[in-house]
Amino acid sequence: MNFISSKEIRESFLKFFESKNHTIVPSSPVVPFEDQTLLFANAGMNQFKDVFLGLGTREYKRAADTQKCIRAGGKHNDLEEVGVDGYHHTFFEMLGNWSFGDYYKKEAIAWAWELLTEVWKLPKDRLWATVYKSDEEALNLWKTETDINHSHILKFGEKDNFWEMGETGPCGPCSEIHVDLTDNGCKPEDVNAGLEDVIEIWNLVFIQYNRDEKGELHPLPMKHVDTGMGLERVVRVLNKKKSNYDTDLFTPILNEIGKITGKKYEGEYVSPFNAIADHIRALTFAISDGAIPSNEGRGYVLRRILRRALRLARKLDYNEPILHELVDTVVTNFGGVFPEIRDKKDFVKNVIKAEEDSFNLTLDRGIEHFQNVYERIKNNSDKVFPGEDAFKLYDTYGFPVDLTQVMARENGFEVDMKKFDEEMKKQKDRARAARKDEVILADTKMFELDEKLKAENPVYNPYNLSEKGIKTTLLQAKRIAGSDLEVLVLKDNPFYSESGGQVSDTGKLVFADGYELEVIDVKNNHFIYVKNYDHRNLFRKEVNAFVDYKRRRAIQRNHSATHLLHEALREVLGNHVKQMGSLVSDEYLRFDFPHFKKLSAEEIRKIEEIVNDKISGDIKVDTLEDLPLEEANSIPNVKKFFGDKYGSRVRIVRMDENFSAEFCGGTHVASTGDIGLFKIVKEESISSGVRRIFARTGEGIIRLIEERFSDMENIVSELPEKYSSKFNEALEKIRDGVKSADYTDASMMKLMLQHQSNTIKSLNEIREKYIEEKKQQQKKMLKQNIGRHIEQIKSIIDSSETVNGSTVAAGRLDIQTSDEFKEIGDEIRKALKNGVALFAAVIDGKINLVCAVSDNLIKEKGLSAGKLISETAKELGGGGGGRPQFATAGARNIEGIDEALTHFVTKIKNQI
Repeated sequence: MNFISSKEIRESFLKFFESKNHTIVPSSPVVPFEDQTLLFANAGMNQFKDVFLGLGTREYKRAADTQKCIRAGGKHNDLEEVGVDGYHHTFFEMLGNWSFGDYYKKEAIAWAWELLTEVWKLPKDRLWATVYKSDEEALNLWKTETDINHSHILKFGEKDNFWEMGETGPCGPCSEIHVDLTDNGCKPEDVNAGLEDVIEIWNLVFIQYNRDEKGELHPLPMKHVDTGMGLERVVRVLNKKKSNYDTDLFTPILNEIGKITGKKYEGEYVSPFNAIADHIRALTFAISDGAIPSNEGRGYVLRRILRRALRLARKLDYNEPILHELVDTVVTNFGGVFPEIRDKKDFVKNVIKAEEDSFNLTLDRGIEHFQNVYERIKNNSDKVFPGEDAFKLYDTYGFPVDLTQVMARENGFEVDMKKFDEEMKKQKDRARAARKDEVILADTKMFELDEKLKAENPVYNPYNLSEKGIKTTLLQAKRIAGSDLEVLVLKDNPFYSESGGQVSDTGKLVFADGYELEVIDVKNNHFIYVKNYDHRNLFRKEVNAFVDYKRRRAIQRNHSATHLLHEALREVLGNHVKQMGSLVSDEYLRFDFPHFKKLSAEEIRKIEEIVNDKISGDIKVDTLEDLPLEEANSIPNVKKFFGDKYGSRVRIVRMDENFSAEFCGGTHVASTGDIGLFKIVKEESISSGVRRIFARTGEGIIRLIEERFSDMENIVSELPEKYSSKFNEALEKIRDGVKSADYTDASMMKLMLQHQSNTIKSLNEIREKYIEEKKQQQKKMLKQNIGRHIEQIKSIIDSSETVNGSTVAAGRLDIQTSDEFKEIGDEIRKALKNGVALFAAVIDGKINLVCAVSDNLIKEKGLSAGKLISETAKELGGGGGGRPQFATAGARNIEGIDEALTHFVTKIKNQI
C-alpha cells in the first residue's frame, strides 16, 4: 500500500462503519466534568457509560466515532512511557464502534477482520487475536467468522483480556488484535510481551458486567460492544513506519520543534522531541475542553505534563518557553476534525505561556539545587537520592517530587520516598500546630445517624424561608468532647447547609422556656452546630428555629448576582470562562474563572453594565425542581459547576431563559430587582491563568460606601487645614446620604458611588499636590542643611594636621537626618583632595560613619576606606564597609565616638 494520510485513514474507518448502519457521532470532550470517576476521557465508550449502565438511551443502536483520549492519570496512565518507546502517548485518538444491545461478538469480530484485511489490506499472516481465558464463544467465532490462522488465536487472563473503564463501572471480556511488524515473524510468546514491533492495534470489548465499589461484578441488563483502535498505531502500521512519531500525526510538530530549537530530529525512539510533541497535543486538547493546569486532580496532571515537556526542552539546549509556540501547528494539524481547538487557540496559548513563564524560574532554581545534591552523592554506592533533599526541592523551590524522581532515575538513582513522606508529614503537623488556636468544627463523620434517627426521616428544606421562624422538634443532640459545641438534628431543618460556594445559614433556636441557642454552622444538610455552654439535655424538645433572615436575604442577593456575573463574564471575555470556584456570603460574592490577563477598566464597566441591566429588568428567578438529569442537560446553555457530581434528578435556577441557567442547589431572590445594585470592588490573579472577582450587592453596597467614607476621612486628616476645610461640607453630605441610604434604590446607590469616586479622586489629587509641595520644601531644606554641613566639613579638614603632604581629618558632624548624611559623601571627597577623612554623626540614637580616602593614598600607601571604616565600626560595636575610595558604616556605642576618632587619626599618621 502506498502512503495513506491519517485523514484518509480516519475517514475510511468512519465510512466503513457508516456502511454497516452505524451513526457517526462527534467526540465527547476529553475533560469529563460530569463524571468525577474519571480524570480524563480515556476511551471512546466514556460518553456512553449511562447507556451501558441502563441509566440512559440513545436514538440509535449502533455508533462510531473518533474519540479524543488522554491516559495520564488514574487507572490508565501512560505518561512515564511517553518518549521511551514509539507507540505510547498521553493524548491519542481512539477509533471506535459500538453496539447498544444490538449486535454482539459475531459481528464485531467479523467486521474488524474485514476492515483490517479487505479494506486496509493488512497481511493476514501478520495478525494475531487474543481472547479472555474463559471466553470460548469469542475463540470459536474467530475460527468460524474469519480465516485467521488458528494458531494465531491465544488466551490470556484478566490483565490483558478483561477490560475495565475504571475502578468501578461497565466492564467485560475483550478480544485484542495484534500486528506483527518484526522482520522475520514473531512467536506466540511475543504477543502481549511489550515488544515495540508486536503491538495491539484493536481491542474489541464485550461489555456485559458492571463492577461496583466492592469490586463485585453484576450482569448488565443488555450486552454491548465497545471497540477501540488507536489511530496513531494504525497510521504507523499502514504506512510501515518504525514509530508512531514518524507519521503525519506528529511530523509537523516535530519539524516545528526542530525549527525553534535549532536541533535536528533523527527519528530516535527515545527522544525529547517525541515527548514534547506528544505533550503539546495533550495540553492543547485538554485546555480547549476546559481543564486548567493547577495543583489538584486533572489540573495537576496537566501541570505535570507541561513541566515534564519543559524540562525535556532543556535537553535540547533550549531554555525559553516553547510549548505555546507549538499550539498553532497542533491546531493546523487537527483543527479540521476538532474545531474546538481552533476556536480556543489563543486562550490555550495564553494558558500555556503563563505556566511556562512561571515554571521556568522554578525549573532553573530546582535543577541547580538538584545538581548540587547530585555532585555530593554521585559516588555513593547505594544510589539513593536523599528524601530530605527531595522534600527541600519540593518545599523550598516548588519542584515536583515526580520530576525529582525522573531526574534521579536518569542518573541511576532512586529517591528515598519514605523519608520524603516523613518530611511531608512533619510539615503538615507543623501546619496543624500553627492552626491550633483556630475554631475548627468537628468532622461530621463522627456524628452518624442511628437507625432510630433514620426512621424519623428528618426534612431539609431551606427554600421556604420565614421571617417568623418555624416550629419543629429536636431529634438528637450530641456534645463535641472538649468544647462548648453541640451537634443537633431537627425534624424540619430550615437552615441552609454550606454547598456550592454558598455559606451556611446562622440563626437561633428558641425553646418554650425562652432558652436560646446560637446556630453557628450547618453541615451535610442536617447537622446543626450550636454553642451550648451548660450542655443542658435538649433531646426531643419542641423548638422554634429562626434563620437570620436579614443575613439570608443578603446571601440570596449575592448568589443570584453570581449567576448573572458568570454569564456577563462569558459575554464580555469569551466562552472559555467557567466557574472554577466561588464564595457567596452575606458580605460579598467571590468568583474564580480562567482568564489570562488583567481585566481592563472598560471590561469591568461592561460586565457591571450587563449585570445591572438584568437587575433593573426585574426578571423572575425560576427554580426548576427535581428535573431528570437528561431533561436538565437538554436546556439550552445550561451550566454546571466544575467538579460537582449530579444524581439522576437535579435542580435548575434560571434567570431569563435566554440568558442564565445553571445547575444549583442554593437559595436565590424571587426576582433580579431584589438585588438592588451590583458593583465589582476588586479583580485580581490568584494563580497562573485564574482570575478572581470580588463584588457586592444590596446592603453590601451601603457598607462599601461607609468604608470608602472612612478612607476619605483618613485622607482629609492627613492634609493641612487650607486643603481639608473645603471638603468638610462634601463629607457631611455623603455622611448624611449614607444614613438615609436605601439599597433597593439602585439609581441612588449608583449616584452615591459615583459622587464618592469623584470626591476621592479630587482628594487624592490634592493629597498628591500637597505631598509634592512638601517634598519640594524638604528638598529646599535639605539643600540648605547640606550647605551648612559642607562648611563644617571644610572647616574640620582645613584645621586638621598634614602628614607628608596629606591631610588626616576626623570629627563629629551636626546632622539630623539620614537623607542629609547620604548627601555628604561626594562633598567630603571634593573637599579632601589629598588625604584621609572620617566623620561621625548620631542620628535617631545610632552612629553613622563615613570615610573617604584620596586616590593617591590608595595607590601609594594601599589605604582603603572600606577596611578603615570597618575597623573603627568594630571598636564602636558595629560594622560596615565599602569601596577603597568611599565607605559607610553604623555602630551603637555613642560614648566611645571621640576616643575612636582620636585613635583613627593616630593610626593613619603611622601608616602615611
